[in-house]
Amino acid sequence: QVQLVESGGGLVQAGGSLRLSCVASGRTFSTYAMGWFRQAPGKEREFVTAINWSSRTYYADSVKGRFTISRDNAKNTVYLQMNSLKPEDTAVYYCATPRGYTVVPGQNQHEYDYWGQGTQVTVSS
Repeated sequence: QVQLVESGGGLVQAGGSLRLSCVASGRTFSTYAMGWFRQAPGKEREFVTAINWSSRTYYADSVKGRFTISRDNAKNTVYLQMNSLKPEDTAVYYCATPRGYTVVPGQNQHEYDYWGQGTQVTVSS
């Protein structure tokens, strides 16, 4: 069974940085795409970024140039480096992975089958 565990969230001032981690277990990590989504209070869950098996990356327009996704296959871990944080980045951040193999990761949450428990990121102004 695939399990995802996020960590690294917290409270940070606007302009600051945080790095989130997501450790995966239960299958061969390197073969599958990984994604990060976020959900703010009263809003729908939205796509943030994704990385495919060959480390090609995809970003939502709202985070381009500020966030960086990366993966370490030896550690079964995907990272989300968040710089120049803004109050509107405040949300619960989730990592996710699809059940099957994909060359281009989807940007719709329904394309992902396994989810972590989420980690809270709060950016104060």
